[in-house]
Amino acid sequence: MVRFIPLACVPAVLLLTACDVQVHDETPASYQANHDIGMYDIKATVVRDALVTPGSVFLFAIGNNQRIPLSQYGTEYRGLYSVRCQSSFPLQILAEWKLQGLAVRHKVVPPQARQITLTEPPLAYSASFDSSGKAPKGGWLGAVQYRFVTVPSAQITGARIDPSSDAPAEVKAAKAITVLTPLPVVAGCGDLAEIRLAASDAHAHGTLFIDTDHPAMPHWQTHVEFAPR
Repeated sequence: MVRFIPLACVPAVLLLTACDVQVHDETPASYQANHDIGMYDIKATVVRDALVTPGSVFLFAIGNNQRIPLSQYGTEYRGLYSVRCQSSFPLQILAEWKLQGLAVRHKVVPPQARQITLTEPPLAYSASFDSSGKAPKGGWLGAVQYRFVTVPSAQITGARIDPSSDAPAEVKAAKAITVLTPLPVVAGCGDLAEIRLAASDAHAHGTLFIDTDHPAMPHWQTHVEFAPR
């Protein structure tokens, strides 16, 4: 027996299958944190079905009680999400659109917010200081600066100078450097914290090791060198 589908049902079927908007969140999974503006690029693309009114699709980035309108560039939508002093932020895309002759519809993708990771920029890998002229009282001075931007505050809890190798000349060059800064050093988010050094030898050098309470970078090392210029 052959079954016939009433033609009257076809428009309803087409309506159900042609009134959606496909949203693709193309925002990267992580960014290097930016302490200056604290803004991160949000990107999504859209494919609309046949019954979606042209020009009626609007996207918003939502998360952390923010609702940020995304500007349209063809099928691409972009905007800037503001975050400071955090190691990640939640992100969902809210889409709103109109159907031809019907009400406004909306949806949120993905159903559970993505966590976009923010990583600390590298700290100072090296620092050099001028040791020209006669040694001043207390030695030649220098300071290595550090900045932390993904936590409200961080502490530098330890600092020491180690030689670059076990060679006697390297050990002597490192012993000539003294850490002057009392510890711990508290650094607010985005603030510069510094470790001050003094050298009794015009050609002192070594590796400055710091320990912090920052979970993402508990240790760091910076090559330091004093040399006449």
